[in-house]
Amino acid sequence: MTYNPPPSGPGQPQYPGTPGAPPPAWQPQAKGFFGALFDFSFNHFITPSIIRVLYILGFIGIALSYLSFIVYGFLLGAGPGLFFLLFGAILAVIELAFWRVTLEFFLSVVRMSEDIHNHTFPGAR
Repeated sequence: MTYNPPPSGPGQPQYPGTPGAPPPAWQPQAKGFFGALFDFSFNHFITPSIIRVLYILGFIGIALSYLSFIVYGFLLGAGPGLFFLLFGAILAVIELAFWRVTLEFFLSVVRMSEDIHNHTFPGAR
């Protein structure tokens, strides 16, 4: 059994009509944000287009909560304020790292799904 490389050139489909090829609905097509948002057949993923916005929103939320804890700590006194100032920064960085890892996990699952649906396996039926 030999493997034939996909045809080269822009706009040429890979293995049209062969067994094991992804269905036409899973072929990558350029759809905008709202096109993917209202795609009720779930043929297009919205996660890659909104992942940056979610990260920025998480970053802003973590920063605002950190600042609010500092203000609250200094309202209680100098000791709690300094405690929240020092240890809160460490916790904020750890929380931001967890947020980043979580978003990367979701993005990698979506990318794997796209790769699986767009991949043609040689010898597949």
